[in-house]
Amino acid sequence: MIYSQEVLLIYLKKKMLILMFLTSHIFTYMSLLKRLIYPTAAVRPSYWEKCFHGKWIVITGASHGIGKELAYRLIDAKANLFLIARTVTELEQISADAHKKNCACLFKAMDLRNRADLDSLCEELNETLPAVDYFFANAGKSIHSPISNALDRMHDYDRTMELNYRSLVAISLALLPTLSQRRGTIIYTSSVSSIFPPAPGWSAYHASKEAANVWCKTANVEFYRKGVSVKIAYMPLVHTQMSDVNETYRKMEAYSAQEAADILIRLSLNSKSYYKPWWTRLAEPFLPFLTPVIRFFYKYI
Repeated sequence: MIYSQEVLLIYLKKKMLILMFLTSHIFTYMSLLKRLIYPTAAVRPSYWEKCFHGKWIVITGASHGIGKELAYRLIDAKANLFLIARTVTELEQISADAHKKNCACLFKAMDLRNRADLDSLCEELNETLPAVDYFFANAGKSIHSPISNALDRMHDYDRTMELNYRSLVAISLALLPTLSQRRGTIIYTSSVSSIFPPAPGWSAYHASKEAANVWCKTANVEFYRKGVSVKIAYMPLVHTQMSDVNETYRKMEAYSAQEAADILIRLSLNSKSYYKPWWTRLAEPFLPFLTPVIRFFYKYI
């Protein structure tokens, strides 16, 4: 009996060691998989400071997530900021931190979906800022709801379009004269999902993002002679307060808000007109063949 217990203990220890070995390798493979699907952008603080020192930069959606991390990255680069978001306490804290590092920082706490307030903001930007070098249009609203649930909720489409599309256009037009003088850049945070066939439940979100994408592509051509570049970041999943409301997304591998902010900064400084994850560029040539399959999946599975 004693012999049997000893054998059992040895057997269990071996199994435990095997399990620990496999678990460690699974986590290693998962980490490697994340690095492959979500490669990080190179962080170059000294170069960023050289590029952004003393420049005026406008950021929407600046109180949380990507916008907040973007603000702090640019504060470290000695940039001057005009921040726009709804949460006044967060904006006050970011502004205080900017002043500690001798950066000018103005902010406006408001809801960009309110047209009257948006018009007032556009006037204030023209009157307040001496110049603008970059505009990061980062504010966004995500909503997942079937079209049939919107029979008495047209405001879901209005609010999504107001924030994801109209605020981008309004602020860009307000800043265009000074951006032109400074040969500035507009960077729009879009979604990688807009590259692929639209998924059910995301009609309001996808429609607003596609509208903004088309406007940015057109503006990039029309503004060329004015010296203004317009760039689109087709961002994959990023863990933020907005995306993590969805339980499925919360459990998935994704960029952190800081990693996404680094991608936006890198895009703003390079010569490309867009950022896309490498795997979307591989998939795009096959989309004519994949699209019918994806649509069949959406319809019947």
